[in-house]
Amino acid sequence: MAFPNERPRRLRTTPALRQLVAETTLHVDDLVAPLFVAEGLSAPNPINSLPGQFQHTVPSLLAEARELYARGIRSLILFGVPASKDELGSGAYDPNGIAQVALRTLRDEFGDDMVIMADLCLDEYTSHGHCGIVRSDGTVDNDATLELYAKTAVVQVQAGAHIVAPSGMMDGQVAAIRRGLDEAGATDTAILAYAAKYASGLYGPFREAVGVEIANGGNRRTYQQNPANRRESLREARADVEQGADIIMVKPAMTYLDVVADLRRELDVPLCAYHVSGEYAMIKAAAANGWIDGEAVALEQLLAVRRAGADFVLTYFAKEIAEVLQR
Repeated sequence: MAFPNERPRRLRTTPALRQLVAETTLHVDDLVAPLFVAEGLSAPNPINSLPGQFQHTVPSLLAEARELYARGIRSLILFGVPASKDELGSGAYDPNGIAQVALRTLRDEFGDDMVIMADLCLDEYTSHGHCGIVRSDGTVDNDATLELYAKTAVVQVQAGAHIVAPSGMMDGQVAAIRRGLDEAGATDTAILAYAAKYASGLYGPFREAVGVEIANGGNRRTYQQNPANRRESLREARADVEQGADIIMVKPAMTYLDVVADLRRELDVPLCAYHVSGEYAMIKAAAANGWIDGEAVALEQLLAVRRAGADFVLTYFAKEIAEVLQR
């Protein structure tokens, strides 16, 4: 027989009671929806490895954003997919590039009622698939890339982005972008830094979504973080905060909850995590086979990210989980 004070089950007897004493909550305001907009499409193009996700036209992107807003989602992050690519990724900083066209459309529609984030990288726009300028020997030129990141940030903000989100993991990228924005008068624009972005095997569906293939069988292990390292993430995140990052991110989310917890404990800036394409696709595939309750697992994983310390989560489940949370 249990002693009187050894009855934690007393607080689990009803759904309302469990919710009352819940240590962690998941709310629709905690969700950011990643969206893709592609140049040259006449209709939205389903992404095979991301069931329920699309490469959008500008009109269908706007329709999707309106539906997200109707479900209570107030934040999105945009990825552009150009019709053509080059070695310098010029579509990323072209004022008339597909992402900038879409940003203007979204900002005209929502004004400041939707937080519009722009992923800031070159990989979607480069012919070689790397996140920066590539030298003749195949290595990425960190410092030359920073100039293009700053240029891209300014163009994105002029097109309507509230937040720019550098994801290339170049050393010094936040400082270069902050300087570029300040010089352009965009001193109030926030930077969400992909501070702890790991060289993960969970990005495959995303690369299909943006049409990225790294040339010559290459990889990004020389600039993305080694999955074996934990302490390194704190060093990276601290550097980004010192350089002017307003928000920091851990990517992927579930495989790196220890890193989320570390950064939450050590830093006092807003923290988010990206529940990435592979994490989404695995749940969808298992659910389609009847092996798991996909909705329940998605909720559990997103709650776990919040429990580890993330203030909000970027997730492809945003729209459907928003509906669940409002039941």
